Formats: sequence, C-alpha cells, structure tokens
Amino acid sequence: MNFDRQFKAQLEKLKEEGNYRIFADIERKCGQFPRARNYFDGGTRDVDVWCSNDYLGMGQHPKVIAAMTDALRNSGAGAGGTRNISGTTHYHVLLEQELADLHGKEAALIFTSGYVANWSTLSTLGSRVPNSVILSDEKNHASMIEGIRHSRADKRIWRRNSLQDLQQKLLTCPTDAMKIVAFESIHSMDGDIAPVGRICKLAHRYGALTFLDEVHAVGIYGERGGGIAERDGVMDRVDIIQGTLGKAFGIIGGYIAASRQCCDFIRSFASGFIFTTALPPSIVAGALASVRHLKESGEERAQQHRMVKTLRTRLDEYRIPHMPNPGHIVPILIMDPVKCRMISDLLLENYGIYVQPINYPTVPKGTERLRVTPSALHDDADVDKFVDAVSELWARCALSRVAA
Repeated sequence: MNFDRQFKAQLEKLKEEGNYRIFADIERKCGQFPRARNYFDGGTRDVDVWCSNDYLGMGQHPKVIAAMTDALRNSGAGAGGTRNISGTTHYHVLLEQELADLHGKEAALIFTSGYVANWSTLSTLGSRVPNSVILSDEKNHASMIEGIRHSRADKRIWRRNSLQDLQQKLLTCPTDAMKIVAFESIHSMDGDIAPVGRICKLAHRYGALTFLDEVHAVGIYGERGGGIAERDGVMDRVDIIQGTLGKAFGIIGGYIAASRQCCDFIRSFASGFIFTTALPPSIVAGALASVRHLKESGEERAQQHRMVKTLRTRLDEYRIPHMPNPGHIVPILIMDPVKCRMISDLLLENYGIYVQPINYPTVPKGTERLRVTPSALHDDADVDKFVDAVSELWARCALSRVAA
C-alpha cells in the first residue's frame, strides 16, 4: 500500500481548489509589534502583521517580559510534570485565583491551550454527566465540536444567535435530560457578538447549564477585560466561562472559570487536563502579569477599538466590502479561494503586509476572506498603507466594490 501516493493525491486536490495552506515564516520583533521579519527563499523582508490574535500587543509588554524573565531565572524552563505530579507551581495557583476573580467565579482551571480547555471540558461534561444533551451553536469552534463528538452525548445544533431556534431545540430534549448550552460570545471568523444574557436566561428557564467560549473577547471587552459577559453585566448568568491566554493576553494557554465543584470535577476527570505536562512557570507568570495589567488598564482596549473603527471607515471610503459586525474582527470578503490566496501573497511580496487568507474548511466555500485584526499598536499610517494596498489589488483582481 503506497500511503504517500494517497497523501499526495489529496494534497494536490487541495491545491487545485485553492485551499492549500502555506505557512508564512515570520519572526516577531519584540518592542516593534506589529512589525516582523519574513523569511523567504534564503532572504528576509520587513512586514506589517495584520492577522495576529495578539490584539493588544501584550506579547511584548514590558511587565509581561519582565515577569517571564524573572520566573525563568527563579524556576527554570519547564514545570517538570503534569499538574498532579510536581507540575503545579505557585504561579499556577496565583493565575487560577486571578482568573476566577476576573470572571466573578469561585474557581478557575488552567489548560495548555484554549483548544484543550474546550475539548476537555465539553467531552468530560457530556460523557460523565448522565443523560446529557449538549445544545451546540452551529458555528462553534472546532475544539468545541470535537469535544462534543468525543463525549458521545446526545446533541442538538441550533442556528447561530437564534433564540427561537434554541428554544425549539430545548423543547425537543427529554424531560430528564441534563442540558448544556454551548456557544461563543464572539465568532472567530465572522466577528458577530452573541446576546449572551438572553441566551443564558433562556437556557436557565429550561434548566440548562451554560458554557460560554469567550476566547476572542477576554482582555478586550469589559471594564477589567472579563469579556462580553462582563461588558453586558451578565457574568453571573454564565455557569462556565472558557477563555484563552493566547490572544488578547498575549501568551499561550486556556482556562475555564466556574463553581468550585465544577472546576474540581473537570480537574478530576478530564483526560486532556490530567495527562498532559503543565504549562512552564515562565508562561504562567507572563499570563499572570498580563491579566493583572489589563484588569487595571483600559488604555490598550480603547486604542484597539479606535483602530478598528478607523480601519472600517477607510474601507468604506474605498468601497471595499467587509462583514458588518460590532466586534473587533474585520473580515474583508473576497469570496474566491484562488483570488484570496493571490491577494494575500501579493500583499506580502509587493507591499510588506502580512494577512493570512481564510479559506475552506475554516469558513464555508464562497465566503473566503482576509481576516483582518487591527491591534492596539497599529496607527493611522499603518491603516492608510494597508487600505491603499488592498484597494490597488482589488482593482487588479477585478473584484466588486460596495455600491456608493
């Protein structure tokens, strides 16, 4: 059996469809974000990054760098084991306390990534709680879908942000079912924001537990960076909040915040937590510094929101179509996988602008886009350069513009 032949055939098909993924080899410049160095064909070029999830630039913040450096010197490079076997350092304990406080919950639990946090928690809830039915938003992240699938629990899929459809799905659940409503506050690719409070109110009316993915909202929304639930004043209505340390907080890792019993339950039964090496102390220390800083400082959030507004205004001036949403993610719609890849390549090669094309299966076919993420460290000149370049390529590729 020639496995490589099978691999090659499927990869070639992916390339023909325009959906083959190419990694840009970049090196971020600490202290100069969003600037980076791009390595290609034995050479390098300076580029501006427009697709990073380090929304607030916390990955290079002096407090974060100092905290990580101190922890590295004090505790060494690795945690030395799983959380159960020598891997729980005092940094881990402090960060979990800080995250619980951020979300107004009794406890929190750190995972190695947001993906693992979603996968582990939902798979454990669905498999360990008898008669579980998980009601999943149709556009939930792959990590949530995989966790639900792995749990083998009964499931219902409801339309994104549709309270009517969610209610209808809740009514189809058996009367003795342990219902879990799982959804995202901000969709990672469309940027729309869920009515968190109303969804939770409806779920609780039917006795359901609520699980909210806030990965693209924590750090950016709310008075202290607690996400959409904090911004809307409904954190107390959410039973389990899942977040990440790898986006606005600028590091890596994931977590849940919930009741003490819930966190202890997941800690005790989730294989994705139990059987993996703990995050290194330096990583946890950096995350701790970032969370603490953003609880006190609203400067980064305000600047990031301003840059999003500036970018949208300039795109409108050039009549370049972008998906309207109230969030900070700006999807520029190209709706053609080959042209999407081409525009991304030309932006990098000819203009020194790096923004990754988003094609199927990340988004449905026919909705290909550039997912643009203005950061707190972009400025007006960066926006002008970006929009001018996109407009030139828009004309070159004969793409349609929005009617004036």
